Amino acid sequence: MSAQPAIRTEGLTKYYGDFPALVDLDLVIPQGEVFGYLGPNGAGKTTTIRTLMDEIRPTRGRASILGLDTHEDSVEIRRHIGYLPGDLAMYPRLTGRDTLTYFANLRGGVDWTYVDELAERLGANLAKKVGDLSSGNRQKVGLIQAFMNRPEVLIMDEPSIGLDPLVQAEFQKMVRETAAEGRTIFLSSHTLSEVQRVADRVGIIRHGRLVTVESVSTLRSKAMRKVELEFTSPAEPAVFEALPGARDVTVHNHRVMLSYDGRMDRLLKTAFDHYEVVDIATEEADLEEIFLTYYRDEEEPAGGPPEADDEAAPVDDEVPLR
Repeated sequence: MSAQPAIRTEGLTKYYGDFPALVDLDLVIPQGEVFGYLGPNGAGKTTTIRTLMDEIRPTRGRASILGLDTHEDSVEIRRHIGYLPGDLAMYPRLTGRDTLTYFANLRGGVDWTYVDELAERLGANLAKKVGDLSSGNRQKVGLIQAFMNRPEVLIMDEPSIGLDPLVQAEFQKMVRETAAEGRTIFLSSHTLSEVQRVADRVGIIRHGRLVTVESVSTLRSKAMRKVELEFTSPAEPAVFEALPGARDVTVHNHRVMLSYDGRMDRLLKTAFDHYEVVDIATEEADLEEIFLTYYRDEEEPAGGPPEADDEAAPVDDEVPLR
């Protein structure tokens, strides 16, 4: 299985009635990669993951994990993966350790020294009943069960929900360590700063369709930069408004501020041709600004079913983590 992609989808599509929750998803994720899957609630992230996990069946198309068909080989696949759903639900009357024992038994046993190490790193209290834990502490138990069998592929839907910043930082370290060992992480999120820190590549999904797959560095290179120029004399906005890629040009006496996604040499040539330049400052757009460029001009379609990205199952439901 080593030569196979960690995850492959071909034309993967899911309709709920007439509503297209996921349309023609073609995706190849190699082993050893951290892949960030971005989109707002309802974009199709959870539908993708539930289809990969064979919790729901696609309308058409197919998917594989480590070369195994996600439907025909779903039982075998579970020997090789760790999974954290977005709608985390566990038996509330079991302690955290009882919960992990339950899942460890399903997997044929785990290294409990490693489980205790994970619990210490995340600051998880495994002695308390799940029903008595805060949402963030329940999430820690969910993360431990996803990592504890050292899976070849980790699939996680909004894994940082409820975690405080220090725990988020430790989780991100765990993700990087896992990838360094040659294992794969598929990370669905709308926490852009998290994806920016750990992902090798990012896929952005909008209205059920994958709109781009890029490395984080490539996405940044395509993004708008905020540029501020200072001159020895007053500047005219028309000089910079005429530049391809220039937007939101504002002038305050000797200072010009603009957003710019064109070639920097053209901007600099224009500046030096017209004025004596005192100072230049640029600020690179972060991933959140890039992400918003894919959404700002469109409205979400009405009439679709609510997606489970933001719907956690109540803790007092006696429903085990899937």
